[in-house]
Amino acid sequence: MITDVSAAEPRDHLVWRQLFAGYAAFYEVGLNEADIDRAWAWIHDPARSTRCLIARAEDGTPVGFAHYRAEDSPLNGTRGFLDDLFVDPAHRGSGAVDALFEELRRVAAAEGWPNVRWRTAENNYRARAVYDRHGARTVFLTYGMDI
Repeated sequence: MITDVSAAEPRDHLVWRQLFAGYAAFYEVGLNEADIDRAWAWIHDPARSTRCLIARAEDGTPVGFAHYRAEDSPLNGTRGFLDDLFVDPAHRGSGAVDALFEELRRVAAAEGWPNVRWRTAENNYRARAVYDRHGARTVFLTYGMDI
């Protein structure tokens, strides 16, 4: 059972690293120590917009995270963007995702964001089933241009 969702704290660093590595492995993204250190530094850098919510089990152990940020859209103003969401497989079904979305909804309201957007892999069916409870699919496709 999830008892708390709050901003990432220094005490969360080691478990967050393991969760972040699990997230990267799921998407088959190779991360090195510098990549992981960079992400953690961004989360705590007031000059950057990236933030992290941590879902904690009853004993206080982090079991999931949500990385989010403000996203400026010339057409729509500033809204929220959820970059990454991951829950330890042993804690899936515990309510962690719902708790993370509830807190993200609270943060978005406090920030004055009219909405929060995110994307996931087409074949991420389990996550999509949960996401369908929290938001509506948009008509937009994502493209990438390698440099």
